[in-house]
Amino acid sequence: MALLPIADAQARLLALADRTPVERVRLAKAIGRWAAEPVVARRTQPETDLSAMDGYALRFADLPGPWTVIGESAAGAGFPGSVTPGAAVRIFTGAPMPPGADTVLIQEEAAREGDRLMLAGEGPAYPGRNTRRRGLDFAEGETLIATGERLTPARIALAAIGGHATIPVHRKLRVAIAATGDELVAPGAAIGPAQLPESNRTMLAAQFADLPVEIVDLGILPDDLDALTRTFADVQADLLVTSGGASVGDHDLVRPALEAAGATIDFWRIALRPGKPMMAGRRGDMVVLGLPGNPVSVFVTALLFAKPLIAHRSGAADPFPPLRAAILAEPLPANGPRTDYLRAAVIDGRVHASAIQDSSMLRTLARSTCLIVRAPHAPAANISDSVEILDIA
Repeated sequence: MALLPIADAQARLLALADRTPVERVRLAKAIGRWAAEPVVARRTQPETDLSAMDGYALRFADLPGPWTVIGESAAGAGFPGSVTPGAAVRIFTGAPMPPGADTVLIQEEAAREGDRLMLAGEGPAYPGRNTRRRGLDFAEGETLIATGERLTPARIALAAIGGHATIPVHRKLRVAIAATGDELVAPGAAIGPAQLPESNRTMLAAQFADLPVEIVDLGILPDDLDALTRTFADVQADLLVTSGGASVGDHDLVRPALEAAGATIDFWRIALRPGKPMMAGRRGDMVVLGLPGNPVSVFVTALLFAKPLIAHRSGAADPFPPLRAAILAEPLPANGPRTDYLRAAVIDGRVHASAIQDSSMLRTLARSTCLIVRAPHAPAANISDSVEILDIA
């Protein structure tokens, strides 16, 4: 069976399911989600000309003064009258500019004796200096947040000042996570010589922590076809992610169990290292992802497939992790027929690949800050060559 290229596998995976339904949530609950519809300004910001500094609102044409101070304008309580020739209004940052005034003389360049105001510095250089004009940030009807943009703290604040209390997003995904293997025990439990603490469920939940998901922990499942089939048939979720049992050994039972539970496998085995045995399919409306068992393989396949799938179904315009260029600190050998993701770290501006790339070694992964992406059949690379990396820390 030919191995499926990564890009083809990613495209087929995203095509397996539509985005979740749209709902509106309060802004405080929207962080980290994606806008399901354009967020359009319901007001103009600022709604009127404002002062950008503490000082005096006046007419630029009246420079160099002197002026008579006729009142005060503070944020939330503007001056009720207007500024006439030779007059000035004491004003504070964020306060409305009174009608007739077009410029602010900052207080550091002003001298005042009672109501008499005089220039004590260079003064404003042009009309409108030290002011914020109406609509400087945006005007009513402008799109503030486009469909598919991530709702960052700044964008949530933008929606708030644009007049919104809620924002349209896609419903959170219910994600079920299971580990398989008779050798696995819960973290912290006593283990025998043939046993291993299970780490993949915890790692996957941590990888999904910044995504809009509700995690369902199915625990550690035995290498038993009937038990796996029953569990998979009963799962109610948008996405089922398993780790282990995805290869072709006698104890690799995830694929037959999924099929016995009614799932259809869309693809299996990818031109990827680490993570070749990954599989994907559907059972009804639920997408199923069978990840390998080795922790590094789980991390990489979750990064390239599970997280983008969740982001896509949650409305992300671009769900895939971005690549960037980096300079090699040491040479790399020519690559084989699969895309290789090498654990590495950027140190002093150059990227260093880890000496050992065994997919069971979590400490190497924990010390890495990025993955070097090596295309299939990439030629040997030399010191100072440019390579593509994917940041992971």
